Amino acid sequence: MRFASLGSGSQGNALLVSAGGTTLMVDCGFGLRDCSARLERLGVAPDALDAILVTHEHGDHIGGVSRFAARHGTPVWLTHGTVRHLEDAAGIDVRVISGYTRFAIGDLEIAPFPVPHDASEPAQFVIGDGSRRLGVLTDAGSVTQHMVQMLSGCQGLFLECNHDEALLRSSSYPQSLIERVASDWGHLSNTSAGELLRRVAHGGLQHVVAAHLSQQNNRPDLARAALADALGCASDWIAVADQAAGLDWRHIT
Repeated sequence: MRFASLGSGSQGNALLVSAGGTTLMVDCGFGLRDCSARLERLGVAPDALDAILVTHEHGDHIGGVSRFAARHGTPVWLTHGTVRHLEDAAGIDVRVISGYTRFAIGDLEIAPFPVPHDASEPAQFVIGDGSRRLGVLTDAGSVTQHMVQMLSGCQGLFLECNHDEALLRSSSYPQSLIERVASDWGHLSNTSAGELLRRVAHGGLQHVVAAHLSQQNNRPDLARAALADALGCASDWIAVADQAAGLDWRHIT
């Protein structure tokens, strides 16, 4: 099983997960041409994708879904709340899911779980091949016990580290936006992500990736330090999914 990021941040998000003969993309927040170029960089043809999973309706996650799916005939899986915001859905193969019900796409098993975020019906995912699991959490304002239960035991974690609290408080954002980001329905700070990681960490953890970093209110070294402190490991063991460069393939063995 392996995973890679096309890019992660407020300007666009997309994550690839592959096992056996199945490759799916979680979110598509990039334009058609940009997404195709990013897929090519990872050695994946757009027509090779078996599905797109959508976490929620914010543009940096859903903005490129309709055009990509229409062009390549890719089925789109998303919740009842999210499907209402899918633009130009005519002719797209839409599969509506529950935020709690597990399902399979080819060789991959998907366990969606709800999260506190200011969207209609957001879901994040644990994706596995039957023996190995990747936990994906890119947008959540706070940590729930259910989130901890779902992410426990994963061999790989792709975790939101949106902002450093001090940088956010001193940023040029309007006060209303600062309050939204920092709220229980906004985005996880480095500190919150570290606390979550501390609760789900175990000896079989192979990969931890800091994701969805704010370009204005965070830095890779700060995100790495928070997650490394939670694990008691060297900061260079923590990977970062970059907005422009994404993250190259990581294998879960």
